[in-house]
Amino acid sequence: MKYNVLMTDTIFPDTGIEEEVFRQGEVAFKLSSASDAKTLAEQGQEADALLVVYAPVTSEIIDSLPNCKAIIRAGIGYNNVDLDAANRRGIKVANVPDYCQDEVADHTLALLLALARRLCQLQNSICEGNWDANLGREAPRLEGKTLGLLGCGAIGLAVAKRASAFGLKVVGYDPYTTPGTLEKNNIERAENFDTFIANVDFLSLHLPLTEESRHIIDAAVLKRMKSTAQVINTSRGGLIQEEDLYQALTTGEIAGAALDVLECEPPEGVPKLAVLDNTIMTPHTAFLSASSVDELRMKASLEVVRTLKEGKPKHQVN
Repeated sequence: MKYNVLMTDTIFPDTGIEEEVFRQGEVAFKLSSASDAKTLAEQGQEADALLVVYAPVTSEIIDSLPNCKAIIRAGIGYNNVDLDAANRRGIKVANVPDYCQDEVADHTLALLLALARRLCQLQNSICEGNWDANLGREAPRLEGKTLGLLGCGAIGLAVAKRASAFGLKVVGYDPYTTPGTLEKNNIERAENFDTFIANVDFLSLHLPLTEESRHIIDAAVLKRMKSTAQVINTSRGGLIQEEDLYQALTTGEIAGAALDVLECEPPEGVPKLAVLDNTIMTPHTAFLSASSVDELRMKASLEVVRTLKEGKPKHQVN
């Protein structure tokens, strides 16, 4: 075997998919026995690449790997990898942004519909022994309402496609997306963030977590939204200042929220946002389906092989 790869950690039941891809690519594979810095430094001495799931890949780890040429994150987010340290070492970092797009878009629409139709409140009421159809009286008609997409990458576009079928007007704010892309997908381009925020009925977040985007939704933003507006986040928990969101939901500044992600996962105990009547929460499951996990594992492993053999990953992030 010409190359060696160390898998830093895993949440999967086995490593069969990874092993088969690397066997066919003639790359030696090893799963680390632990994901702490000392173990990864020791077991990664021969590694030409790291395949990373959730393990923090810090500057300490990166600086201790003499042969590492690539770090591939098995997922979309990559904030658990120290990009600055990788840049200093000339190590290529890549992710897998093109998996689970349908799953996340479907989950986003499911949350939107559940919020709009008050499904959780109605279910909880029945479980408490009440049968009161009038609890749904304040549900908004979706036809003509505005869905705002904060971020219009592949998942945002998939959400727009689904939302249009329900008669929602879709407006997107994304300075990095070309107007032609939005127009082709029937998305109205918002030029001004404040105006965009003030006019949406539903706000759905679809952007990466960076220092620039951290807490992009905070008290100041929430105060500028309609009191009937609802927020949906299937992207990254750190995009929202959660205490500010809690205050906005309990004081009526906004009408509701649906969250698949939190800033700290897993939370300690029951998150106080989860127990609010106007909030829906799922445990970071939007990406999951019977097909998506195998797709992720296959694509991440193939990205390792491609990067080692061709010198450049398909989806480099640094």
